[in-house]
Amino acid sequence: MDLDAVRTFVAAADAGQFQDAAAALSITQQAVSKRIAALERDLKVRLFTRTARGVQLTIDGQAFLPHARELLRVEARADASVRPGRRALRVDVHSRRTAPAVLLQDFHRTHPRIELDVVTLDADVHAATAAVEAGAVDATFHAVTVPARQLPGAIRTARVIDEHHEILVGPRHALANAGAVTLAQLAEHRIWMPGMAPGTEWADYYDELAATFGLTIDTVGPAFGNEALLAEIADSAELATLAGERTRYLWPDSYDLRRIPVRDPAPIYPMSLIWREDNPHPALSKLRDHLDSRRAEIPGAEVWIPTWGQRSALETGYARSKP
Repeated sequence: MDLDAVRTFVAAADAGQFQDAAAALSITQQAVSKRIAALERDLKVRLFTRTARGVQLTIDGQAFLPHARELLRVEARADASVRPGRRALRVDVHSRRTAPAVLLQDFHRTHPRIELDVVTLDADVHAATAAVEAGAVDATFHAVTVPARQLPGAIRTARVIDEHHEILVGPRHALANAGAVTLAQLAEHRIWMPGMAPGTEWADYYDELAATFGLTIDTVGPAFGNEALLAEIADSAELATLAGERTRYLWPDSYDLRRIPVRDPAPIYPMSLIWREDNPHPALSKLRDHLDSRRAEIPGAEVWIPTWGQRSALETGYARSKP
């Protein structure tokens, strides 16, 4: 069905005259007549009858009018869904609990008029980058573990999050009352992170962290979800787990869980925003500026970054000196 003809039909129905419809659409009256005639042939019904004062809808025209208006509304929504600046910026945060989601919510508060479509792709950095390259999402957050030259040509990355770590322990744990803990202290305790998928960028990160500082990170056992993990830690005098300082967890007050920052050095999980260089969505640059302004560092603190994080940051041109 010709949507220009449908638009002309609605304009003529609203105006009651072909001449006024022509003026509203900036076309000739003859063009209006031809479009209406073509639409009537397509539908095999008469839509208008002529009167002394113009045109009047037939019964079939009255029946078709609400559907014609809906067709035009659908066309407008379809156009807006793909036109940069009119469609929502679609961003993958991987998990709604972690730092990317927290920062994206902060971006929304700062720019409430920018429409966002926040998604959680169940994907590692390679699959998420492929989704960006294919246009399934405008951007994603991941640790970039390969040099820039190994990324697809249209892909760009910027390191925008340096996520510091905390340990999470129950009230009976030996470190429960510490104001901060060192990695040397953690080496004496079991860190429980069940269900971590091997081969992912986060698994590689914790493997390198454990090897560098002699930590015992136990990933053995089924993962029953965060609620079960928190309950086990709350009830244990030995278990601890690592979490990003901006990761959002909720638990009952009776658990009395403690979040304790890790320092000297402070392990950092570096995350990058990944996008296509040729993506014209105007909100992308605003998001990048916002993330850059929120990138937090601990003044004077010694930090540890995995070797793949340092390499990717240097080679993509976004390395920053340690504080």
